[in-house]
Amino acid sequence: MEKVRVSAVSYTNTLPFLYGLRQSSIIHKIDLSLDVPSACAHKLVNNEADLGIVPVAALLDIPTPQVVSDYCLGASGAVNSVFIFSDKPISDINTLRLDDQSRTSNGLARVLLRDYWKRDVTIVSEGKADAYVEIGDRTFGKQHVHPYVYDLSLYWRQFTGLPFTFAVWAANKTLPNTFIEEFNGALAYGVAHREVVLKALPRRRDFDYRKYFMEHLDYRYDDEKKKAVTEFLKRMETLARVPG
Repeated sequence: MEKVRVSAVSYTNTLPFLYGLRQSSIIHKIDLSLDVPSACAHKLVNNEADLGIVPVAALLDIPTPQVVSDYCLGASGAVNSVFIFSDKPISDINTLRLDDQSRTSNGLARVLLRDYWKRDVTIVSEGKADAYVEIGDRTFGKQHVHPYVYDLSLYWRQFTGLPFTFAVWAANKTLPNTFIEEFNGALAYGVAHREVVLKALPRRRDFDYRKYFMEHLDYRYDDEKKKAVTEFLKRMETLARVPG
């Protein structure tokens, strides 16, 4: 069998998955690339990868997506790495700048603004705006930079009562069951050994990696997370398509 082309997110939240893959013999059966979320989606949609941890919004664009894992990038409350940052309260936001690294987080921000906060805002992809979406490692330690900080996963929970699923392991083709089982075993090993991953990270005064891995992130792709994907994609489909 040829190596399976795997695209994984290059953010800290994926490190347990990467650790598990690298500790497993599966690493010799895959061609692994590290990408920002939007690039993971692009590769799966355009058949430049066979399997990836793709933002859930990309499931709308993959012709026959196959979710192959019981693990995901999710949160049951605040995730602490997907935000709207602003110098104004949400009630005064009229323009929103998107983050070009994740269509899913942009979509979540727009859904919450429209359906939860009841705000009709103008979306911009660049330039000055009242508020902006930002995700991933770039947000670490940034919660005190702006007076108004909105953790999007937390507000999704308040809105729907559901956790949020940011990305799932999905394939754009049928993969052998033996490969999927071994791949899932590697992911499980990595999640179970987050303490090892934590020891390798530098100490920061402005961000608690332990709390992030152990409390904010929820790696289980359980029934509630699946419900969240269905609910989010239903709302996502009603948004006007914009870049980002």
